[in-house]
Amino acid sequence: MQLTVWTYEGPPHVGAMRVATVLTDVHYVLHAPQGDTYADLLFTMIERRGARPPVTYTTFQARDLGGDTAELFKQSVREACERFRPAAVLVGASCTAELIQDDPGGLARALGLGIPVIPLELPAYQRKENWGASETFYHLVRALAGPSAPPPGTPRPARPADRRPRCNLLGPTALGFRHRDDVVEVTRLLASMGVDVSVVAPLGASAADVARLGEADFNVVLYPETGRQAATWLARSFCQPMVDVVPIGVGATRDFIAAVAAVAGVDPAPALAAETARSPWYARSVDSTYLTGKRVFVFGDATHAVAAARVARDELGFTVVGLGTYQREFAREVRTAAALYGLEALITDDYLEVEASIAGLHPELVLGTQMERHIAKRLGVPCAVISAPVHVQDFPARYSPQMGFEGANVLFDSWVHPLMMGLEEHLLGMFRDDPEFADGAAPSHLASVAPIAAAPAEPILAPVAASPVPVPAPVPVTGPVAATGPDWTAEAERELRKIPFFVRGKARRNTEIFARDKGCASITVETLYDAKAHFGR
Repeated sequence: MQLTVWTYEGPPHVGAMRVATVLTDVHYVLHAPQGDTYADLLFTMIERRGARPPVTYTTFQARDLGGDTAELFKQSVREACERFRPAAVLVGASCTAELIQDDPGGLARALGLGIPVIPLELPAYQRKENWGASETFYHLVRALAGPSAPPPGTPRPARPADRRPRCNLLGPTALGFRHRDDVVEVTRLLASMGVDVSVVAPLGASAADVARLGEADFNVVLYPETGRQAATWLARSFCQPMVDVVPIGVGATRDFIAAVAAVAGVDPAPALAAETARSPWYARSVDSTYLTGKRVFVFGDATHAVAAARVARDELGFTVVGLGTYQREFAREVRTAAALYGLEALITDDYLEVEASIAGLHPELVLGTQMERHIAKRLGVPCAVISAPVHVQDFPARYSPQMGFEGANVLFDSWVHPLMMGLEEHLLGMFRDDPEFADGAAPSHLASVAPIAAAPAEPILAPVAASPVPVPAPVPVTGPVAATGPDWTAEAERELRKIPFFVRGKARRNTEIFARDKGCASITVETLYDAKAHFGR
């Protein structure tokens, strides 16, 4: 355990709460001291849920440590079951309560409650939040669906010919990044393929729903961090196939449709023909092509980070210069993905190390968590949030999925627009001394206005004059390049053509002024960007 100001993940009992909170009739009794009740705020304030999480704390205090904390725990379990009447109860200990070594599982079972009791052993000093959520969901599924599992080796009966294929959606939890909207979007996508959703779990499921997970024809793992372990057990116990292609981005959504069609035995053509993503066309439009090659740094949970890197490179034309995750359990997957971009993955949960990496790579866009949003703001780099840990603004009132074709549209809007905002600021800097855009200048698009003379070769940081606009004195140019001006290399010319046509001339003039001032004989790509940085200050 490390004391820190920021952390990507909480202790594993917070992951257990993320599962318990979205179940409809399961209660979680947490052996925890008074101070650990802070976790309620995560759900009521950040996610703006209308009810407190279904969690009862024993809330023992320092003076209780000299007495019988085990009896205090049993009393809390009894009272919670009498008050909330749950269909099943989860029991466990917080990181602090672990130290007093009571046995929540054994104590709860000894009470004879008449409902399933699911003990959670979550080592708080070795594991973290997402692992805790996965472990909780896995034990919940084993405890509730396990009694209906067929004997090992029993073949799965064939689906009746008159019934549509059915699947379960596994993995969405509370405090997940856009989980709520992803479930809606994927359900629509599956419906367009003729596939019904049997159970969504744990989000919105009851204990009875979890018990019948084995009835579906196959499982779709939306979030491997929380759903893959349970899906793997269901595959072993019920011979249920698993689809774990995460449909984030247009390409991954097409892959998802193909994978589901293969497992369900349906035709993927209707769903592919009904593709509604506008992002591929937008990405090829004239106002996006100048973003091609933008350097992007990606960091987040493994699922979203790997998916974001693919979308950034393959669908938006960005250059991925950094890729990493804070989830050490998924380091292998992220390292494999990073190798595709010729990178070494950054696997760390130290936000200071992430900040140093971003500062050293000089990206033009950061795709990350709320941590990276703060880091990017401090470094003056545009940023879009793609992953948990989340902030209250990551639960928008509008429909805003990340998955499916509509999710691809959302990604385009949320990733490209921060770059456009940066461009607007850049344009303001470039035009602020242009005579055409000075205060009092008449609009040039009116026919009655005389043509404006070509802009003089002046430093762009010269003071803006009031109308009438004075013509600044020419900048004295000395040295061997003064007579003919510096030459442009072919590479720099190509880079210049990426700049929108309506500001390209201004960019050329400013770059040549900068090059003369610096005594450059030729203008390279580096000179172009040095000039941009110089005049943008």
